[in-house]
Amino acid sequence: MFYHTRRESGLASAITIAELIYHSVARKIRKTHGNAIMSIVTNLLQLVVFVMAFYVMFSLLGLRSSAVRGDFLLYLMSGIFLYMTHTKTVTAVVGSEGPTSPMMLHAPMNTIIAIAASALSALYIQILSLALILFIYYVAVTHFVIDNAAGAFAMLMLAWFSGLAVGMVLLALKPWFPDVIGIVVLIYQRANMIASGKMFLANSLPTFMLNLFDWNPLFHCIDQARGFTFINYTPRYSSISYPIIVSLVILMIGLMGEFYTRRNSSISWSARR
Repeated sequence: MFYHTRRESGLASAITIAELIYHSVARKIRKTHGNAIMSIVTNLLQLVVFVMAFYVMFSLLGLRSSAVRGDFLLYLMSGIFLYMTHTKTVTAVVGSEGPTSPMMLHAPMNTIIAIAASALSALYIQILSLALILFIYYVAVTHFVIDNAAGAFAMLMLAWFSGLAVGMVLLALKPWFPDVIGIVVLIYQRANMIASGKMFLANSLPTFMLNLFDWNPLFHCIDQARGFTFINYTPRYSSISYPIIVSLVILMIGLMGEFYTRRNSSISWSARR
């Protein structure tokens, strides 16, 4: 069999990769539901139920006074949006096609494109859902004010990036321990219900409790996002640099692990999943 090799310039290669990622993102969005709009509506309903559940819980337990001065629902959403973006990205990246997937047989498809498509599809759905919820809340309920919208959005992107980094490490380990990684992802999601700090402010925590949460990059992202959202809150015990540095380190470890796994991949792995 003869093959014709066609050389492409750097720009042409970049365009080809971007086109592949675009079509892969569209495929990922439609994967959960035949109608892409229904995939977004489903995620939208999940976010609304999440916010309402926490609103009722805070009201019944009398915890509203512990929140920051300002719009209480905006306080809840600032934590829940970042938490959902982070955990959904972790789940999407872990569930992306591996080196033994049939999709990898179609050149020039590769695992990096599959990972990028999974992460970007999760980000797209979350941002669109967030924008719709905030628009409806602003128009139908109250004209809220976000002190620094650009900074708050940057923290959302940082939460997504940290989810991508964590997902990369788990994806690299998944072919070696498929059942264990599924349990680890579930435990990670449940643990972050508390460890993410979306239910309280870092400034209000005593030192012994702060030490239980400040290891988590998502904790810093949420606390900093509230600092950008509310003019009356200034984070003192969290930083922006910490989640950036930790996420970059975890991402490099994940990339090295994914490269090693890809080099040692076996078609027999598919039978164990």
